[in-house]
Amino acid sequence: MALSDQVQKELMAAMKAREELRAGVLRMLKTALKLKEVEKTRPLEPAEDVQVLQTLVKQRRESIEQFEKGGRQDLAEQEAREIAVLETYLPAAPSDAELDAAIAAAIAETNATSPKQMGGVIKAARARLEGKAIDGKLLSDRVRQRLEKPGA
Repeated sequence: MALSDQVQKELMAAMKAREELRAGVLRMLKTALKLKEVEKTRPLEPAEDVQVLQTLVKQRRESIEQFEKGGRQDLAEQEAREIAVLETYLPAAPSDAELDAAIAAAIAETNATSPKQMGGVIKAARARLEGKAIDGKLLSDRVRQRLEKPGA
C-alpha cells in the first residue's frame, strides 16, 4: 500500500477516534506528500516518501531546538509528540554497526583519503543503506570522523 493511501486510511481512523494530535500530524503529512507529488508531476516512489518524512522530522527537531532556546518548553514538547507520530511511518534506522560497515565500504569503494572527498563517500554510503531511515547529520559526522583519522 502506498504511504499516501495508508496515511489517508489512518487519518480517517484518527478522526473517528478523536485523536487530535495524530489527525493533525497525518493531515500535515498528507499535505506534504501531495505537495511533493504535484511538484514531481507523478506519483512518489517509496524512497521519496521517506525523504518527505525525514524532512518533516528534521524541521520539527530544528523547531524543538529553537523553542528550547526561547524558553517555550510547551511548544517543544508538542513538536516532540509530532515527531513520535511521524517516526512510526519511517523505516528502521541502521544500527551503529551497519552504519560503520557502510561507511567503511564506501571509503574503500571511493578510495577516499581526506575530508575533501566526503561527498562521494556519503553518496556511496547512502546507496548501501537504501531503504533505511538515515540521519544525514549523523552520517556526515561519522564520515568526517573516519576521513580525518584514517584507520579509525
